[in-house]
Amino acid sequence: MVFISIPNSKTLTLNLDPKSTTLISLQQSIQHHTQIPISNQHLLLPCNPYSSVGKSVDDASVILSQLHITPHTTLILHVPFFGGTQPGPVGSAPPKPRLDFLNSKPPPNYVAGLGRGATGFTTRSDIGPARAAPDLPDRSATTIGGAAAAPGLGRGRGKPGEDEEEDEADDKGYDENQKFDEFEGNDVGLFASSEYDEDDKEADAVWEAIDKRMDSRRKDRREARLKEEIEKYRASNPKITEQFADLKRKLYTVSAQEWESIPEIGDYSLRNKKKRFESFVPVPDTLLEKARQEQEHVTALDPKSRAAGGTETPWAQTPVTDLTAVGEGRGTVLSLKLDRLSDSVTGQTVVDPKGYLTDLKSMKITSDAEISDIKKARLLLKSVTQTNPKHPPGWIAAARLEEVAGKIQAARQLIQKGCEECPKNEDVWLEACRLANPDEAKAVIARGVKSIPNSVKLWLQAAKLEHDDVNRSRVLRKGLEHIPDSVRLWKAVVELASEEDARLLLHRAVECCPLHVELWLALARLETYDNAKKVLNKAREKLPKEPAIWITAAKLEEANGNTATVGKIIERGIRALQREGVVIDREAWMKEAEAAERAGSVATCQAIIRNTIGIGVEDEDRKRTWVADAEECKKRGSIETARAIYAHALTVFLTKKSIWLKAAQLEKNHGTRESLDALLRKAVTYRPQAEVLWLMGAKEKWLAGDVPAARAILQEAYAAIPNSEEIWLAAFKLEFENHEPERARMLLAKARERGGTERVWMKSAIVERELGNTEEERRLLDEGLKQFPAFFKLWLMLGQLEERLGKLEKAKEVYESGLKHCPSCIPLWLSLANLEEKMNGIAKARAVLTLARKKNPQQPELWLAAVRAESRHGYKKESDILMAKALQECPNSGVLWAAAIEMVPRPQRKTKSADALKKCDQDPHVIAAVAKLFWHDRKVDKARSWLHRAVTLAPDIGDFWALYYKFELQHGTEENQKDVLQRCIAAEPKYGEKWQAISKAVENSHLPTEAILKKVVVALGKEESTATESSKN
Repeated sequence: MVFISIPNSKTLTLNLDPKSTTLISLQQSIQHHTQIPISNQHLLLPCNPYSSVGKSVDDASVILSQLHITPHTTLILHVPFFGGTQPGPVGSAPPKPRLDFLNSKPPPNYVAGLGRGATGFTTRSDIGPARAAPDLPDRSATTIGGAAAAPGLGRGRGKPGEDEEEDEADDKGYDENQKFDEFEGNDVGLFASSEYDEDDKEADAVWEAIDKRMDSRRKDRREARLKEEIEKYRASNPKITEQFADLKRKLYTVSAQEWESIPEIGDYSLRNKKKRFESFVPVPDTLLEKARQEQEHVTALDPKSRAAGGTETPWAQTPVTDLTAVGEGRGTVLSLKLDRLSDSVTGQTVVDPKGYLTDLKSMKITSDAEISDIKKARLLLKSVTQTNPKHPPGWIAAARLEEVAGKIQAARQLIQKGCEECPKNEDVWLEACRLANPDEAKAVIARGVKSIPNSVKLWLQAAKLEHDDVNRSRVLRKGLEHIPDSVRLWKAVVELASEEDARLLLHRAVECCPLHVELWLALARLETYDNAKKVLNKAREKLPKEPAIWITAAKLEEANGNTATVGKIIERGIRALQREGVVIDREAWMKEAEAAERAGSVATCQAIIRNTIGIGVEDEDRKRTWVADAEECKKRGSIETARAIYAHALTVFLTKKSIWLKAAQLEKNHGTRESLDALLRKAVTYRPQAEVLWLMGAKEKWLAGDVPAARAILQEAYAAIPNSEEIWLAAFKLEFENHEPERARMLLAKARERGGTERVWMKSAIVERELGNTEEERRLLDEGLKQFPAFFKLWLMLGQLEERLGKLEKAKEVYESGLKHCPSCIPLWLSLANLEEKMNGIAKARAVLTLARKKNPQQPELWLAAVRAESRHGYKKESDILMAKALQECPNSGVLWAAAIEMVPRPQRKTKSADALKKCDQDPHVIAAVAKLFWHDRKVDKARSWLHRAVTLAPDIGDFWALYYKFELQHGTEENQKDVLQRCIAAEPKYGEKWQAISKAVENSHLPTEAILKKVVVALGKEESTATESSKN
């Protein structure tokens, strides 16, 4: 079955088999159904509508399948239209005559469109080819069943004869040389002379619809094919930017030093390497002398010129033979004339020759450009002052310009004129006072205050010119006679007066300026208690919306011991302000509370917080907001404010453990032991189930040396929380640290009976180890491991027990059993590796560590142990290889980077430390390693700052504290040593390789932090001396 799309937008279905049907049979079937002759049939494939089916086929008996036509294929039937050269039907109207001039030869030098501005040009087709082109066959499409068109003339063949061509054109009715259409052939020329009617329009619309439909059917395939071709092209022809994209991405790794070391691009061709001959000719002395004279500034006059008053120039100084100097002198004279004309105001010169020369002597030598700018500015400002003499800024600017130019006298004259022109402007008088001589300044300011008696600035300036307080006070009081409502003048005169005079002056000031609260508050501070209350009451009547009056009243009551009324005053004040419509700003009132705390008014601070902390805060946000406010106050050093916030929060949230803990921490850091104890007592009253509050209270009593009180608190805690393991362990620690092993043993026995956890069994074994009961310790460990086989610390303790007793094989079995239950326990692997190294040497330890790394990848402790094991046995190459592999697997491990820095030779340590800081700049181990480098280089300040940074980042690692303390012992003062020691004791470090080895030893179990710190320092010194000796050997 084959489908034929015919021109009337319908599809013809032919029941034919493409494998057995020939092309001529298909054409005959189409002619039978559509009455279209075979000679006019053009069959096109839909995938390529521009090639006819069977275009290159000579035999019409070809099978359709050989033409790639399969069942259900749709062919497009194209029927060409015939134009005006075909004879019409009988009786039809003759065609319209064609205009003769369209095909006639144009006159010589004719250019089409020359009248409307067109420009003629000549192309290759106008003049013919350089040589005759060979005859080419016609490339028009061969239709199905039709013969190929007759061969035509080539494009550039020329014309055999003009007359013959004209006759043919008349006979044919169209021009053969017009543009050839690839699809329609020469039919376009046939239609050129016909009339375009409605049928043609309808046919074009039909074909346009067909083209759109076919284009839409093959659009997706075309776009996909185009996209695929583009991708193939881009893959085979990549851009330069794409080829170097990966290299560009790596440019961020290039350091500044590497970037600067890249050589500059230059021309290294052979022709540029040839040395060119260069000749050097010495510069004549005349040229050097001329250059020196041009740059020389003469700032003095010769004696003869000074005798003539500076108006005569001696002939000997201007030799007539120097023509260049004559030209320059002419230019100088011309510039002087122009300056004189520019200085002329009304045709009369204002230049004083003697004064001008005097000014020249004192003039500062500047560059020519600056002098030119000053001259331009002078002209501009002169225009300003002349056109608008009542404009004060113009006079001030002109005077300051002359001051900059070094003409102070001209500046004084200009500002004096400005004072005459603008006598009511205070800025002009202030500028005149500034420019005047010290002796004349008082007279100038006196004229100013006489012209403007109500100017506060002028009276204050007049007071500054006086040298003693009495005269200053007299001037200010004179000014107050003219301006009694000036607060600035009242403040200035009160500052100069004694206390008694200040009180009287302030009484007068509040009468004249009753709306200024600062005067009222200053008067209240100077008055007695009773009078101050009266003053504040009057101020409150005058200024009912001012909160500072209420706060001052509260401070006054607190200062006189009436703390009970402070809260009432603040509460009344807030209510009164709200009645007056004042918005209570919570943040502003908190700042007032902090100010009251700084002033020593703690009760006022607490009252303000209590009455304003909850204003404008939603109920669900109160806890978060109040805790944040307290923390911010604590950062700013406002401890009492933070304490007041916590106190108020605890009245609202009585059962919130987090707030109790933060308040307790605040008391611990900034309060007394009594206040902390009282707070914790109150806390456990409201939160009896909070273990941490009980433990804090017991620890504070223990640190204070009151062991019985600590025991009592723990007993109360046990009564409140009977099954708390933390309380049992705290009681054990209290007895154990106070050398009461029997009490500790009894407590742990009770805890084990009540179903204690693995920590209870571990502590029990520790007590027996302390007492030296080996068998009891082994029994407890065995029982504990039966109940808790996955607790690795029990395996470690049992293995260490066997090692202490010398039973190494037994210890090895214990470690191996522990690893079966805890295969990811790093300390067990390290203990087994150390034991194997001790028993069988490095080979066995190496195997254990390799197995450990396979089972626990990316563990820097295992890599570090392997590296150190190789180093201990002198295998430096193997240790370096292991370290490189370790850094590849754990690139962000600070422990490995610190060890790598210490392993490399001394000259390479800076580079290695820089690499380490790039990978982990916030790791305390790397920071400490860099501090050691500065220490060895004698850069004391840098080493101290880096060590401080290390202990700040990791305060619980004791090795860093020991390193810091050792550094201060060597380079620091006694104060620095004490400071580091106190900070270490406060931090209570528990970790660190050397710290744990010393602190957990049996003989050091009860030593304080200070003693352990000093022992670690001694160990560090021994290790350093050993490393120094090994490096020398």
